[in-house]
This record gives sequence, structure tokens and C-alpha cells, in this order.
Amino acid sequence: MTEIIHALADISGDYDAVLCDLWGVYHNGIAPHAAAVAALTAYRERGGIVALLTNAPRPHFSVAAQLARMGAPTDSHDLIVTSGDATVAALAAGEFGTRTYHIGPERDDDLFDGLTITKAPLEEADFILCSGLFDDGTETPDDYAQTYRIARDRGLVMVCANPDIVVDRGERRIWCAGALAQAYEQAGGDARYFGKPHRPIYDLALGQIAAQAGRDIDRGRILAIGDGPATDVKGAAENGIDCLFIAAGLGADALLDGSGAVDRGALGPWLAGHDAAPQKALAFLR
Repeated sequence: MTEIIHALADISGDYDAVLCDLWGVYHNGIAPHAAAVAALTAYRERGGIVALLTNAPRPHFSVAAQLARMGAPTDSHDLIVTSGDATVAALAAGEFGTRTYHIGPERDDDLFDGLTITKAPLEEADFILCSGLFDDGTETPDDYAQTYRIARDRGLVMVCANPDIVVDRGERRIWCAGALAQAYEQAGGDARYFGKPHRPIYDLALGQIAAQAGRDIDRGRILAIGDGPATDVKGAAENGIDCLFIAAGLGADALLDGSGAVDRGALGPWLAGHDAAPQKALAFLR
């Protein structure tokens, strides 16, 4: 049974660190949520460690710059850990080759910083690196059907730098790299994932939290905060971490009543339908 709480402060004393999602929780893709920023800042002032854990397909320094452009304060968090960071670590290990066909916008080119991997045409690539759609404003995963066929026939692995299927940018819902990777698998291809809910990003984040704290923190003292049942909630469960589910994100249309509070009657069936069982739920992070 998921317990609905009023604010992060209700449970913050039970945890030494939080892993907080960005899109849908900390910001809406355009601007930070003031209440979320205030909640995390207050948590840090009480001695907690805040790691912003995001499936953004870019390294942490790129996401930090994006947050700065949004006007996000730096004192709301200690760390930023991204799916891009976990992807870069895997690519640096050389598992997939040195030539990649990159599917994604130019803004994701920071993924290549410090790597010896170069871009190549699909017909010459060792693997595909997918960080998103070339144009998420006009394209859908169906537009890549021919790419899927060619890559599958060549036996190429698709490295997915963002397992999210969709995110909300303001009032608009857009497709992410995870949707392409899912479609590639449905076409018979092989995809590998490095962000939530998969283990690499959690191992990376927990290692950085331990370094920040100067000690290992028991997973029972770490709280994941997020709005994605297939990413945040599933990832927390599979990595032995409690989860605070934010209803105002991806599930807002189904889960909030007219006053903006969690619809208690809708929450349980919706979570069950998404095979998700977070320990706590909250309308907005506050």
C-alpha cells in the first residue's frame, strides 16, 4: 500500500540522501518548480545529500549548464548524475567499438567529449548511439523504421543514452531515445540501456554519494524521488531503494483531483496498472 504524504519533510528524517528526478519533478523542461527547489534546499540544510538523478543523455556538466540557463539555484543539490555519464563510462571501456552512428540532436554532442569514438555513416558504424530523435518536435519513432532494418541486418547494438519513452516539455509531450530503442528491439535489434531503471546509473550515483558523505550510506537510508513508474519507481525497487512517487508528473491527468491533490481512489489502480509499488506518494515535490 502506497502512503500519500503531505510534504518531503514528513519523511526526510528517515533518509540520509535522495536521488531526485529532474523532468516532471524538479522542472518542467522550461523552468524549475519553486516548491521542489525549496524542498530540496531545506533537506540539504538539515544535513541530507541531494543527487539529481536524470535520464538526460548528456554528461552532468552539460545538464548543470542547462539548469543554470533555467535559473535553477546551485544550493538545491550536491550532485548531478546522468544517464549520459553512465553511457560515457561504458563507451570509454570500449565494449561497443570506436565508430558510431549517432541518432540525436547536436546538443547531445557533449557525449563525445574525451572519448576516442567518432561518428560514422550507418553502413560503416560499429554500433548506434541513440540520445534522442534528430528533431523531437516533428519526428516519431516510426520515422526510423528503415534505420532499424539496416542496423538489425548488420547486427548493430543500439546504445540507448536515455531510457525514457516520453517526457513533458512544458505542456507538450515529446518522444525520447527509449522509444527508439524499444522500437528497435521490436524490430529484432539489440539495445543496451544505461539510465534508470538500469543498474549502471545507480551504481554511479551511489558511489558519488558515498564520496560526498565520506562513508557508505545504507540503501535503506536513500530515497528515490520521481514520476516515472517504469524508470524511477522500477529502478528504485530493483536497486533496493525506497521511492517517493510524484503524481503531478507523467500521471498528472489521471492522478490529480480538481484541487491539485492526489486522487486517492485513482492512485492505487493506476500504479497497479503500471506494475509500480512506491512506498510513498506526493502530489508535487514540496
